[in-house]
Amino acid sequence: MLSPELLCRLRFTLRTLPRLRAEVEACAASAGLGEPRRGEFVVAVDAVATNAVEHAGGGGRLVLRNLGNELECEVADSGPGFTEDVIPELLPGLDGAPSGRGLWLAKLVTDRLTVADAADQGSVVTFAVRLPEG
Repeated sequence: MLSPELLCRLRFTLRTLPRLRAEVEACAASAGLGEPRRGEFVVAVDAVATNAVEHAGGGGRLVLRNLGNELECEVADSGPGFTEDVIPELLPGLDGAPSGRGLWLAKLVTDRLTVADAADQGSVVTFAVRLPEG
């Protein structure tokens, strides 16, 4: 396997989410991720980053890597922490609740998603999509 290639490392807040999405989209395109998967990946990034802003301290850190066969994103926050158990198996919000879909959607549109405790505090959500061969 090739060594991971760092594509971008960004800190983000609510104000910088649009720039974050644009940067991730550009990096995903340069890594060879085509549509519609690129759009789905950007949706996943937006969902996880927005969760960090809304529920985990107002911002976070994003690291995007090309692993050769996958495009991997890691989002770390400084919130209270959580585990994958909070991600429902079925579409949340069918009862009319307007929230709770972000992590579910990210898990749905990516090829892998994990949640881990951060070393100091908060959580680290790591997710990836396979890159086309070639």
